[in-house]
Amino acid sequence: MGRATHCGVFGALCVLMETFAFSGVQATPLDNPEAVIPPQCYTKTEGAYNPCYICHQSHPKGSRVNTLDDGELQGSYNFSAFGVKNRWSNLHKAIDDKDRLPTDLEMLAYVREDNYQALYKELKTRRHYEWIALQNLGLGKRAFDAQGFAKDGSHWIAFNYKPVPSSFWPTNGSADDVMIRLPAVFRQTEKGVYSRQIYLLNLSLVEIAIKDLQSIQIPDTDEQRLGLDLDGNGKLNRTTVLERRGNYIGGAVNIALQRQLYPTGTEFLHTLRYLNVTDRGNVVASRRLKEIRYTVKYKDLSEAALRYMYNIEKREKDQGRLPKYAWAKPVNRAGLNNKMGWNVQSWVEDSAGALRLASYEENLFCMGCHTTIGTTIDQSFAFPRKLDGAQGWGYINLRGMRDAPSFNEQDGEYLTYLKRVGGGDEFRQNQEMLIRWFDASGRLKSHELKNTDVKTLVMPSSQRAMALNKAYWRIVQEQSFTFGRDTVLGTAEHVFKKIDPENVPVLPVQRRYHYDLRLNWNAVR
Repeated sequence: MGRATHCGVFGALCVLMETFAFSGVQATPLDNPEAVIPPQCYTKTEGAYNPCYICHQSHPKGSRVNTLDDGELQGSYNFSAFGVKNRWSNLHKAIDDKDRLPTDLEMLAYVREDNYQALYKELKTRRHYEWIALQNLGLGKRAFDAQGFAKDGSHWIAFNYKPVPSSFWPTNGSADDVMIRLPAVFRQTEKGVYSRQIYLLNLSLVEIAIKDLQSIQIPDTDEQRLGLDLDGNGKLNRTTVLERRGNYIGGAVNIALQRQLYPTGTEFLHTLRYLNVTDRGNVVASRRLKEIRYTVKYKDLSEAALRYMYNIEKREKDQGRLPKYAWAKPVNRAGLNNKMGWNVQSWVEDSAGALRLASYEENLFCMGCHTTIGTTIDQSFAFPRKLDGAQGWGYINLRGMRDAPSFNEQDGEYLTYLKRVGGGDEFRQNQEMLIRWFDASGRLKSHELKNTDVKTLVMPSSQRAMALNKAYWRIVQEQSFTFGRDTVLGTAEHVFKKIDPENVPVLPVQRRYHYDLRLNWNAVR
């Protein structure tokens, strides 16, 4: 359920040495050198409940470029000597009457404020940060057109996707959105002239590569005008189909498509937001940002090179070495280098609510998911889950979205998750989801779930939304992100404070599952 390491009898020495040995990037000891193990990995599975399968996978040989093969970590608690203690103490810090929390009106006023513009103005004046270039991180139509293109001309593109179960469900604390941007050559004709149509076609080719598709639906396109046979029928006509091809098009015509890999220079922006409650009582994403997460692919690694890196990763775990990463160069240009070709950087709120650059340890929290798990496709989560083709371009919108199954599954992905986990979150702590989707005997209401859209499935009540906002606000006030930023209401009863590896129940083989991050959208059309 996390980064498996084996320090054995040398555990204490291993921790001491690794805590201070971060290639010169971290001068002081860390609260948690194993911050790559997220809080969810300390869930009590009790030999029956499996939230672990979403992250840890053993794929059939040759089926995936991600060859980490960590499926054995589903429910096995195979941690280092340091990692067996759960240092995410905020999970066990319940709110009581002594806490000075905002009123509902104060909280609403807070989440409705824009805290991005101040950061944008600052970044525009600082060397190495001009790249962000997104003036408006507003919601939906305020910032993006119907096809997801940023209205400020920054070339960021929003896309509609199904959030990963279950930390990214609004009912568990945050709304989010994700944007992608490709380098300039992917937005240009072969003569170097900007072309929105070329850009969208290259984005569609990226989607084909990442999802391993043979073809994809595109907006109605005149092939003759482009001089390109897009659908592969040997004619130049109007088409709504783009066939897989060996290379990208336009200015990127000499760049090859690589299976399940993004081209070098691909960028992602991921924002996490509070939950706003409208005057009508509807729960929506807030204007205020909790976090900004940015990733950029700085290096093109072949499949063979990635296999080598994943083998190194596994070897380091087996040797009991704690994780360490260096800052990208130039320093702080884009966070930590994940050694798989990507840099990862994040911003969080300071105690006054302004966005600030995350510290080394706060960034380390992100690296477990963007380096060391078997589920990801080229270190990404959201884009492989985009609605297929033309219908998936545009700002995220869960209303009316069906619960599409994962590849190789029959039932809806969320329905399957709730059944395997036995609750609406990894911790089985979300009481609202338990009441809403499980009967008094703990049996899932499968029929109701099958007739419910994603928005209804994962959106909390206004009361829960406000309580989650306040719980996270307290973490911001304390600046205690290194002790956990996942918000749970009440006492986390199903989470270990410390694990006894010799006596803890593990999941039997029949309760371990193969999971594909990608979705079969054809099954719900």
